[in-house]
Amino acid sequence: MRKVMLDLAVTLDGFIEGLNGEVDWCIMDEEMAFDQFLSEIDTIVYGRKSYELWGEYIPSDKASQWEKQIWALVHSKKKIVFSTTYTDSSGEVQYINRNIEAEIRKLKQETGKDVWLYGGANLIATFINLGLVDEYRLSVHPVVLGAGKPLFESLHERLSLVLTDVRRYGSGVVQLVYRAR
Repeated sequence: MRKVMLDLAVTLDGFIEGLNGEVDWCIMDEEMAFDQFLSEIDTIVYGRKSYELWGEYIPSDKASQWEKQIWALVHSKKKIVFSTTYTDSSGEVQYINRNIEAEIRKLKQETGKDVWLYGGANLIATFINLGLVDEYRLSVHPVVLGAGKPLFESLHERLSLVLTDVRRYGSGVVQLVYRAR
């Protein structure tokens, strides 16, 4: 069975973006082997707002070759967007506007690689509340924002996890990998 993996950057104080949506604090370097993670998935799940911000993001000409390769890998994956406002799935993106639990449980039964739950915060909370997240990969960045969009909001109950891996990087980022109990 395919796993749904939440892989996300988070600040030390638990925010996934600043008050104005900024993510300039997010460190991305080759040491973190993000390309390895991308080789483990074939589908990315977005909320509408996250997709609009990042689903078709193109790095600038000044970006490193590695960053351009990472984004090319991201764009090579199947994309599913959960939205109550968009319903047209005629292009390369599949839009789903109802039955999140049934659609994801069906997706998990299909053959293929794992699924990356990209975000945003509301979709993440929905997945957690429905018990759909199998693995949590939280890359904790060495910054404290003091305010912003919290990672875990609107959860209905306590979430108990099992730590399966810890990775430390020279940048100061620490990746914590948990699985659901």
